[in-house]
Amino acid sequence: ALGTFRTVLIKMATSFARKMANATAPRQQRSAAPKAAAPSRAIVQQVLASAKASSSAFTGTAVAPRRAAASLRSRRAAVSVQAKIGDTLSEFLVTATADPKLRQLVSSLSESIRTIAYKVRTASCAGTACLNSFGDEQLAVDMLADKLLFEALRYSHVVKYACSEEVPEPVDMGGSGFSVAFDPLDGSSIVDTNFAVGTILGIWPGDKLIGITGREQVCAMMGVYGPRTVLCIAFKEIGGCHDFLLMDDGKWMHVKETTEIGEGKLFAPGNMRACFDNPAYERLVNFYLGERYTLRYTGGMVPDVYQILVKEKGVFTNVTSPSTKAKLRILFEVAPIGLLVEKAGGASSADGKQLSALDVPITAYDQRTQICYGSVGEVRRFEEYLFGSAPRFETA
Repeated sequence: ALGTFRTVLIKMATSFARKMANATAPRQQRSAAPKAAAPSRAIVQQVLASAKASSSAFTGTAVAPRRAAASLRSRRAAVSVQAKIGDTLSEFLVTATADPKLRQLVSSLSESIRTIAYKVRTASCAGTACLNSFGDEQLAVDMLADKLLFEALRYSHVVKYACSEEVPEPVDMGGSGFSVAFDPLDGSSIVDTNFAVGTILGIWPGDKLIGITGREQVCAMMGVYGPRTVLCIAFKEIGGCHDFLLMDDGKWMHVKETTEIGEGKLFAPGNMRACFDNPAYERLVNFYLGERYTLRYTGGMVPDVYQILVKEKGVFTNVTSPSTKAKLRILFEVAPIGLLVEKAGGASSADGKQLSALDVPITAYDQRTQICYGSVGEVRRFEEYLFGSAPRFETA
């Protein structure tokens, strides 16, 4: 049998040699071309070696495993590809998380944020309220945003509980997989002045929004409604804070990845009234002024923190005092923004206990705190001025 197989291969090599000779011969001499010589020993050996290397194809024992391995390598390579600037949100999500439920949830929320941006931009503001339509109703834009987000969460079918800052009690969404806490329109009182405002969301796995910490979030999102509409996203699984710009065609495009927040003289001091009876805070603000920091403060937490991510420098503070109590809620604002800032390479200090905003135990839906966000150096300075030391940031 081996001799027969060898004879067949020699005939194949001879036929191949004849075809090559005919292809290279001048057109006018093809009719008189001599019969091609038998292939050389080297050609025959090459063909035989090739046949031996692939002999498993005749038995079917090795071909399938090689194809399966190649397919697996291809899939792994696709998962490991990093998100690129210019990707759409859907393209980014494929590389950001392997959880299809989380991808579905983020996509649903991004649609709501796009609609809220339009409703804020076209709101009719008069007196003390800014209104827009929701079906047959005319609603204040913050309540309208609230309804849009609850609808998105309900129809995503992957959320068990949702809780809004407007009514801080969990609502059963009928799904399973995640629980979401959100501030539907942070800064709603300055919509009429045409300042930037935003939406803040934190996504936790499971069915609990109490007895957790911000560090357990799988994702945090922040919609910024200004001259541009931007969606900021940070995932627990990957590094960086990622900005998506709403384009004219309605798509979200990945335009920025922030991985480092450096030092720079930019400050946004919230609750300045606390300086009157919080001497430590007064000294800190005087330091900023004496060092000629640039003041950038609008009164909206979303734009005042977002500038740190965009400029990649600066500090935001909101401090309490005996006469000015904390008003920022950990569940709806502080913890989600904490994930965005720390994934961007920054730091945070919360609860007056020199803890990261992500490490404060959340024991009540309406739990409130003071907060500082910024570069590592600025947050360290904040703790040194307010508490006398910053042991978290001390290096050996």
